[in-house]
Amino acid sequence: MKWSTRLTCSLLALLFVSSLRLNAQRIIIPEPPRPMPVAGLFELELKEMQVQTSIVDQVAEVNLDQTFHNPTSHQLQGFYMFPIPDGSSIQSFSMYINGVETRGELLDAQKARSIYEEILRKFQDPALLEYKDKGLFRMSVFPIQPGSDQRIKLTYTQVLPKDNGTTAFSFPIPSNHAKLGPESFSARINVETTNPVKTIYCPTHAVEINRKDARHATVGIELDQKTPPADLQLYFSDDKSEMGASLLNFKEGSENGFFFLNFSPGLNERVIPVSKDITFVLDASGSMAGPKMEQAKKALLFCLENLNPGDRFNIVRFSTEAEALFPTLQLNTSDIRRKAREYIEDLQAIGGTNMEEALDLAFSQDQGKRLSMVIFLTDGKPTIGQTNEEQLLELVKENNTNQRRIFTFGIGTELNTHLLDQITSMTRAYRTYVLPKEDIEVKVSNFFTKVSAPVLTNLEWEIAGNSKVELVEVYPKSLPDLFKGGSISLIGRYKGSGKATLLLKGESNGRSKAYEYELTFEEEAKENDFIPPLWGARAVGYLLDQIRVNGESQEVVQEVIRLSKRYGIITPYTSYLILEDEQNLLGNRRIRTEDALLSPRVSEAPASMDVQAKKYKESIEEEAGEGSVRASEDIQILNQSENLAEYQTGRSEMDYEDAAGQSRNLAENIVNIQGRAVYQNAGIWTDSRIQDNQGAPVRRIAFNSSEYFDLMDEAPDSQEFLALGQNVRFIMNGELIEVYNN
Repeated sequence: MKWSTRLTCSLLALLFVSSLRLNAQRIIIPEPPRPMPVAGLFELELKEMQVQTSIVDQVAEVNLDQTFHNPTSHQLQGFYMFPIPDGSSIQSFSMYINGVETRGELLDAQKARSIYEEILRKFQDPALLEYKDKGLFRMSVFPIQPGSDQRIKLTYTQVLPKDNGTTAFSFPIPSNHAKLGPESFSARINVETTNPVKTIYCPTHAVEINRKDARHATVGIELDQKTPPADLQLYFSDDKSEMGASLLNFKEGSENGFFFLNFSPGLNERVIPVSKDITFVLDASGSMAGPKMEQAKKALLFCLENLNPGDRFNIVRFSTEAEALFPTLQLNTSDIRRKAREYIEDLQAIGGTNMEEALDLAFSQDQGKRLSMVIFLTDGKPTIGQTNEEQLLELVKENNTNQRRIFTFGIGTELNTHLLDQITSMTRAYRTYVLPKEDIEVKVSNFFTKVSAPVLTNLEWEIAGNSKVELVEVYPKSLPDLFKGGSISLIGRYKGSGKATLLLKGESNGRSKAYEYELTFEEEAKENDFIPPLWGARAVGYLLDQIRVNGESQEVVQEVIRLSKRYGIITPYTSYLILEDEQNLLGNRRIRTEDALLSPRVSEAPASMDVQAKKYKESIEEEAGEGSVRASEDIQILNQSENLAEYQTGRSEMDYEDAAGQSRNLAENIVNIQGRAVYQNAGIWTDSRIQDNQGAPVRRIAFNSSEYFDLMDEAPDSQEFLALGQNVRFIMNGELIEVYNN
């Protein structure tokens, strides 16, 4: 796909007295009157930023409201600058100084570029490279009083790019090297379309998407300073089809490309939810007594009230023995629900845990070919009947003839996570764990709301015909069911390029359905560089699940290490493996000291970090306990990653204080550029691909030299790397480029 170049920054503030830099908002100040010392770049604080956006079909109106703070004891003067996004125009600007409204001027791209390069040469701020080759809105600002705030409001409209039916919206979230963002950032995006909205997703951040009806959606996000920097990107497709599809590509050089393919029925009124058979299986053993049982009861009552009219259900409780409320599945009627409510309210927790009998009874409920689900809630390991993990899994395999989805809810930490995880994996379902301080009712009800209206089940896909495109290493390996208002995404690699026909097949209310899509896989596409790390996260999650089930093998571990380093997937487990691997590489002189990615950080971290990482690694193979539960949840998040916010799971467990008492994190200062991770250590940014290109010829370039500016012109793709700082090392066109500051 050929998106227009995405906007990498939205605001540029330039105040001439020393230099302030905020990745997407910055203020640069000229030398102040003597005797005030000049200390180079310093930060003018961006305290608050609010973004209100309204998108109608392809036209976006963006309203920015920002508050800057002058932390100095000096009155400042200068310019406020805003790079104009492609296809946009300024509608209004509001900034009052001493009660007087100021006005700005619009500069063309050529004049804007000369201004940027002049500032870059003078103040040596490589982050300004992000604004190159754009139009410019500029306004004189004077004065900004010492210790005061300055509020700025700006509105612009933009025509959004659209290709293959998918519309793209991008907005830069400000960041810098000292602080990751403003003290407060929030955004609200309202989407309105003429045709029904099908797919809508944000692959860069965890956002809340509220689909009001078939043609309206609202996206909300709130972030703090700990959020790693990344442009907020939103994609949506709108059409009149029953099942929408949206494809994004990333491909550079001769390597296989990456694709992100999203399917969704949207809120199509014509789509009738699949009637389902659902069996609620509740552990009523003695360990469930107290708050756990009360919360579980409330969760079941919520599910009852949210069944669809054509659904059938039953309830199975198990402890020392298992019993069903009804002899067979019952149609969802008011009278049946009343009996079920009375049964739930009378449940008592007592006895052992007979999981074998509970599963047998759940499978005996099968009636015909309807979609069948089991909601399985338990807080312990099996203690009565069959207790062997392998035998219980064999029981599921042999008796689950109707392809029931078994959604497991593990309550607490005294569980056999290996058993529950494999049951869900075998049945195309999900696992959820409820820790002691969490509410069972909330987790179950949130889950049931999402799966209450299935529209397509038993999904499969294939590339039809004699296409020159081959899809490989695709995740997930098996597609889950698709629900109304929801979506599923395939992320994988592709060989070849050109057009291809993809068939999506499934079942709806016992009838086969098939959808055909004509897709284009580009020969070169560098815009969507969020796709490779997302693919890497899913691949690592899949491999870690294999390690959990089958134990470590050298081949699988090495692939986890390679992918984790390449895409910056730093978790407590992968960090331990990377550090161990780098120590071997350094000891055997297979990489240079300066090429290490995580090892330099360990010298600053306390010894307890190594102990903690090793303990986390060991928990991967544990069958039960708090560590096993945590590892299972983290791996599932990686395995199902939908956005970049999910690919550094367990981040909080890598916090530490350095020798200066500063809060640090082992996974900090990592950015993804052009589909690869770049790590900052001791002020130097290092491309992860350097370790795989040890024999590459080295080209050293002094920062801010004529050769430095020549490089930008001869290799425009270098600009993203150069914008990181004054000391950057990266692979480009077979060379190791080393930019250094004298």
